[in-house]
Amino acid sequence: MNDRSHLDSLVPAVPFSRRGFIVSSISTGFALAVQPVVAQQVITTSAEGLIAGEVKIPTGDGSIPAYRACPQSGAGHPVILVVQEVFGVHEHIQDICRRLAKLNYFAVAPALYARQGDPAKYPNIQDLLTQLVSKVPDGQVMSDLDATVAWAHHEHAADTARLGITGFCWGGRITWLYAAHSKAVKAAVAWYGPIAGDKTPLKPANPIDIAASLNAPVLGLYGGADSGIPVESVERMREALKAAGKTAEIVIYPDTPHGFNADYRPTYRKEAAEDGWKRMQAWFKSHGVA
Repeated sequence: MNDRSHLDSLVPAVPFSRRGFIVSSISTGFALAVQPVVAQQVITTSAEGLIAGEVKIPTGDGSIPAYRACPQSGAGHPVILVVQEVFGVHEHIQDICRRLAKLNYFAVAPALYARQGDPAKYPNIQDLLTQLVSKVPDGQVMSDLDATVAWAHHEHAADTARLGITGFCWGGRITWLYAAHSKAVKAAVAWYGPIAGDKTPLKPANPIDIAASLNAPVLGLYGGADSGIPVESVERMREALKAAGKTAEIVIYPDTPHGFNADYRPTYRKEAAEDGWKRMQAWFKSHGVA
C-alpha cells in the first residue's frame, strides 16, 4: 500500500462552536420523515461475506458514529466515503455501503450531524431542515470526512490512495464541496446534489462557486423533473466545469424526480437508478478507484 503518512494532518484539531455529541450511535431502520416506506421496492443487501456494522470515528473533539462495510477477506481495499442523504445514515445509506462492499470497496458513512442531533427522529422534512440540518457547518463536515479518511487508513489499513466519494441529496452537495476541499480524492459521484442556493455563515459556498477548484473528476447524476434542483442550475454547473477545464460529466435523466435512487420512496425510478449505479462504478474504475 502506498505511504500516506501525510494523512495524519487530516484529523481536525479545530474546536467546534458546539461541544459534545448528541448522537452516539447509528439509528436502525428508516428515518421518520420518510415514512411510510414503499416496502415492496426496498433493496436489501446481505452482509454475508462482509464485515458490516457501526464503528466510531475519532475527530478533533471526540468521536462520531459511522456505518462501515467491507469484504471479510483481503486487505488494502479502495475506500469510498458515502455521504448521507438529508435523512442521515439510515437503512438506505447503510445498504449503499453494503452494495459497495460487495464490489470490493471499504465503504464508510459517517454520521455528519452527530453534534447537532438525530435526523432519524424528526417527524417531517421541514422540521428536520430548519431545526437540525441548517445548524450543521460545512467546515465541520469537511473535517469529519477528513477524519474518516485518516481513520480508514490508520485503523484499518484501507487503501486511501484509491479514495472515492459519493453522496445523495444533501450528500450530493457535500460530494462536490469535498472534491474541492480534499486533494486525496481520486474521483467523486454526486447524486442529485443541490448546485446553487442561499448562502449562510455555516454554508458559505455552493458547488457552482467551487467548480474551478475541483481536485478530482466528478460525475453528477440529476433528474430532469427535480422540483428542488432546477435543470437551469445544473446546466450552469456544466458550463462552469467546461470553462474551468475540469474533468467532469453531468447526466440528466429526463422526466425523473429528485431521489430517484432512493428505493424506499415513491420517487424511486429503477431504470435511472440502475443506470446511475453502473455509471458510478465505471467512473470510479476509470479514475483509479478500483
